[in-house]
Amino acid sequence: MSHTTITIPGTKAEMPVIGVGTFGSDHVSASEMAQAVKLALDIGYRNIDCASVYANEKEIGEVLHASTISRKELWITSKVWNDMHGRKNVITSAKQSLSNLRLEYLDLYLVHWPFPNYHPPKCDVSSRSPDARPYIHEEFMETWQAMEELVKEGLVRHIGTSNVTIPKLELLLASCSIRPSVNEMELHPCFGQREFRSYLAQQNIIPIGYSPLGSPNRPERDTTAEDVVDMENPIVVELAKKHNCHPAAICLKWARGNGIVPIPQSTKERNLRSNLQSVLTEPLTAEELALLDGAECNNRLIKGQVFLWNEADSWHDLWDEDGTIPCPKSYCKGGV
Repeated sequence: MSHTTITIPGTKAEMPVIGVGTFGSDHVSASEMAQAVKLALDIGYRNIDCASVYANEKEIGEVLHASTISRKELWITSKVWNDMHGRKNVITSAKQSLSNLRLEYLDLYLVHWPFPNYHPPKCDVSSRSPDARPYIHEEFMETWQAMEELVKEGLVRHIGTSNVTIPKLELLLASCSIRPSVNEMELHPCFGQREFRSYLAQQNIIPIGYSPLGSPNRPERDTTAEDVVDMENPIVVELAKKHNCHPAAICLKWARGNGIVPIPQSTKERNLRSNLQSVLTEPLTAEELALLDGAECNNRLIKGQVFLWNEADSWHDLWDEDGTIPCPKSYCKGGV
């Protein structure tokens, strides 16, 4: 099966237009996820989205090492976790991921979250680390400069951001030597982030969409009573009937129609095959994409509560919703 790709701006590098997420949540073991990656590669996927915090890179590395697929055909992403920000830590973390994945280089390396705020696995949503603090641009730039160093050393081909906002990205773009090639962010029909995607398009930054199906298997700590389900949205359901497909396929077609590289996660062969076929066949029309704009209800699912600092009022403080970056005087000298 031919695998459609998207060109990284300013380069000749080609990233496959759909990836496989490897976040195991609380219910998929490292070995199960590794087997899902093996199955995905056999089916035809070539884009694997990893992260050090997922605690399964070593097992996935065994699968990659045993594969007969040429390295140049693969697109492997990893991410530096919050407790490894700062120059030395970023480089150490990247080298550890390379070792675990049994690779000589990463195609893409992301800063997983823009905060150096750590929380223990499976912690309660109300947990607060006493060392957690808001975004401080000078500190983030130390981390980003280490990311740039990884590119210069040839350990990483491209770098990008994840879970940032327009105000944070504007600061980075004004300060960096190597621009981010991508921004990984929550994207699905009920949370389309149109303003942000428009900004990324202006900046020639590719959006990678996590939770593209509305994250039905996300941890319980990330669910709230007001959340809505994308695959039950009347417009999504109507289009699924029209195209004779599952509503999940409409969510993925929506992503590709909007220039988003989705990274759905599944361990089931049926779902993996269906997800891949969804983005490679029968795209939605411009009229159908416009119709899906009506599904947008600003339904952010991954709110990030566990990354809040003690002085923060709510999870809304993480996302700069008023266009400014909160920075209490106790942290920031003169603000950012």
